[in-house]
Amino acid sequence: MKDKLKHANGNMPLFEIEQQKMIEEAAEHYGKYMDALGFDWRGDPNSSDTPHRVAKAFVTDLAHGCYNHEPKITAFDNVDEYDGMVFQGNIKVNSFCSHHHLPFIGVAHTAYIPSKEGKIIGLSKLNRIVEHYARRPQVQENLTMQIHDHINEVCTDNLGVAVMLSAGHMCACVRGVKHDATMKTSKLSGEFMNYKSHAREEFYSFIEDLKR
Repeated sequence: MKDKLKHANGNMPLFEIEQQKMIEEAAEHYGKYMDALGFDWRGDPNSSDTPHRVAKAFVTDLAHGCYNHEPKITAFDNVDEYDGMVFQGNIKVNSFCSHHHLPFIGVAHTAYIPSKEGKIIGLSKLNRIVEHYARRPQVQENLTMQIHDHINEVCTDNLGVAVMLSAGHMCACVRGVKHDATMKTSKLSGEFMNYKSHAREEFYSFIEDLKR
């Protein structure tokens, strides 16, 4: 097994055989975790395979962003010299919090403004960026910044990047205050931070349009 992740939402790409070994080790430890909580999982036909199911779910699905390389994003020259906003909203966000390992689920809204000399990317690539950083232990604020920074990196010479996340957190719904609430976070740069520009207003108006 390779070195452990230096922090909860880092990257440690693994080969399939390494992922399988991780699943086996994690399942063994999760069984001990259930033992410590007093659950007779071995004697319960509904729970007898739970340690393996949970371990496999984390490695291959819930936290697969940790164990795979960053998505390869091909950027293209802006040959048409398009200088308007590129917006994609309602991108599904399925993640889980670093604090309690409970899900938070919502949507991401992303936008960037290419310069005539800059790069553009396909819309599906925005989904892949969101998915990569969401599939790991996260805090929503950090997830927002990571998505923004990756778009900003691949869309070189852009005039601005905007990201907004809206999500409900199970750690607030099923424990603690037990309240349903929606958390919103945003990261804006370039023209989206210029109050004399219409970019910021247009970005938020596009988000409102999705609700109609």
